Amino acid sequence: MLYVPADKPRAIDKARGLPCDAVVLDLEDAVLPAQKAAARAGAAQALREGGFGKPVLLRLNGLDTPHFQADLEAALLSAPAGIVLPKAEDPAAVRELHLGIPLWVMIETPPGVLRAAELAAVPGVAGLMVGANDLLLSLRARATPGRLPLLSALSAVILAARAAGVLALDAVYNDLQDGAGLEAECIQGRDLGFDGRTLIHPGQIEAANRVYGVSEQEAQAARELLHAWQEAQGQGLGVVQHAGRMVEELHARQARHTLARWEAEQG
Repeated sequence: MLYVPADKPRAIDKARGLPCDAVVLDLEDAVLPAQKAAARAGAAQALREGGFGKPVLLRLNGLDTPHFQADLEAALLSAPAGIVLPKAEDPAAVRELHLGIPLWVMIETPPGVLRAAELAAVPGVAGLMVGANDLLLSLRARATPGRLPLLSALSAVILAARAAGVLALDAVYNDLQDGAGLEAECIQGRDLGFDGRTLIHPGQIEAANRVYGVSEQEAQAARELLHAWQEAQGQGLGVVQHAGRMVEELHARQARHTLARWEAEQG
């Protein structure tokens, strides 16, 4: 998902042709206080015009800000594909926002991490999104390669999402010049179990798509595993050796999931 400042018409127009999976029109961090009204108007116009070819979500300002009510009214009038709620902490408050539009709640404070499972289980929540910058600040931690200070929080978000059956998206990567660092963090996020990540620049899309997507090699390996598994089942076997390792039903389920993702990515 690519964040796009809602007060930047040129950036919004460019996003229509970008190969990201979704766009988040941002009314919060990327917009100065004096530009909030302009951002709401820009988001409403962009949603009316459409032409993105992908879901368009709207990130509101926080519940405790003076901008929230106007943002929510704008969302209800313009009907985005989803509402992104920053600094979610209170499941009861999130539950009140279930107005027929999918909710994506941002986990970016210690209370949010500790209540991630409750937040993910609220009806209408489609996914959890990590806000690492605010979380690091709240924890009084330092940003380090490998994200050691955040690993427990990242895992908590993934566990909460999986338990509730919703998606989990990793945080943005701040250094626009560090392609190697972005790729390493994408690989780490996928290894941890995230479904994808949020981005702040079009130049980051390629790496995220490549790392989080399913390659042709991975799809072929899944096909071969399933073929071996089906042959084993035909022989009445519960396990089979394939490519030097033992394969059973859970590996077949993983292979089917991989192929389903690959097919979805092919359109």
